[in-house]
Amino acid sequence: MKPLKISLVSEHASPLAVLGGVDAGGQNVHVAALAGELAARGHQVTVHTRRDAPHLASRVRLCPGAYVDHVPAGPPATLPKDQLLPWMEDFGTHLAKQWAADPPDLVHAHFWMSGLAALRAAAALPVPVLQTFHALGSVKKRYQGDADTSDPSRIATETHIARSVARVVATCRDEVSELAALGVPRSRVAVVPCGVDAERFTPRGHATARPGRPRLLQVGRLVPRKGAATSVAALARIPGAELVIAGGPPPARLDRDPEVRRLRSLAERSGVADRVRLLGGVPPDLMPALLRSADLVLCPPDYEPFGIVPLEAMSCGVPVVASAVGGHLDTVVDGVTGRLVPPGDPAALAAAVLALLAAPDVRRAQGAAGRARVLAHFRWSSVAAATEAVYQEVLAEARTPATLTGGL
Repeated sequence: MKPLKISLVSEHASPLAVLGGVDAGGQNVHVAALAGELAARGHQVTVHTRRDAPHLASRVRLCPGAYVDHVPAGPPATLPKDQLLPWMEDFGTHLAKQWAADPPDLVHAHFWMSGLAALRAAAALPVPVLQTFHALGSVKKRYQGDADTSDPSRIATETHIARSVARVVATCRDEVSELAALGVPRSRVAVVPCGVDAERFTPRGHATARPGRPRLLQVGRLVPRKGAATSVAALARIPGAELVIAGGPPPARLDRDPEVRRLRSLAERSGVADRVRLLGGVPPDLMPALLRSADLVLCPPDYEPFGIVPLEAMSCGVPVVASAVGGHLDTVVDGVTGRLVPPGDPAALAAAVLALLAAPDVRRAQGAAGRARVLAHFRWSSVAAATEAVYQEVLAEARTPATLTGGL
């Protein structure tokens, strides 16, 4: 495949962001890793993300062959992603001016508002647009109900985007069914999973110091849907173990975080406050050692579009106990690399954990199987190759006028 000029649009999730905040997580990792691997394959990659601080340079080198373009859209300040929709017209207009002078060969948008901006920017160009949603509004609304803070137009806009782009790149099979329910033909959806850096997340290496009791670890953003409350409630049924929760604001700001206060209150009421540790945000370079220190990694969200943490744990050779939702159904093989349990069910989570803690040989076997599964299917290099294959397919279709006009 000849080298391409690729634009990745990621309006709120910068590949340069510090992870662990409310809106900084798996999408940031995905975009950064995909950009780097595509650049390593010889492509010229630009990630377009919103300027969220006044000191940021317009263009920053991410790695050889990949750059981050900070788009002036809205105030140069950190804003919750659910407040960014009014600035997507400015975002798209800025990209349109850039691309009119120097068009990319292909645009790949990440998240629904990025898709809106990308379609606006590419409207006058013969440039195919692809879309990865990372999370669908229909799923979020189903699980969060009135607590969903998304713009009311989200589901309708996602439906429009999915029907307008050249291809939707879904991150799991479950998303294909969700898109089909929105009227998106399965033939216009490709499934490419998220990945993991298997050279950094390895079974061998330093492990964070720990006490003598069993360690359960949960990693991720501190938002209710990630299910930390389920883990805390389950701990009351798991005598002797500690639960370490990594994620959220820096340690100095933990006391002001509403989710931290909610979890601490639940731990007190459940009688496990002395066995729950909230670390706050953990620097990425310390995460492999923290994962290696765990007997089990818990991933109990209410819903999960994909979930990179299970892959990171599996890559470190640690079994995963995860809720049987979304991308977990594609990554965690029940009884082989860990256990799948119903979401929001502390009793089921505790039962699975207790069974594995009582069987160290099974844990070792499942940890080894998880590592083997990562190496076979989920390296970022494999993800980039699969994504590149979708790009090639879409570009070939774009060269056929009947296909191009019939697909939009």
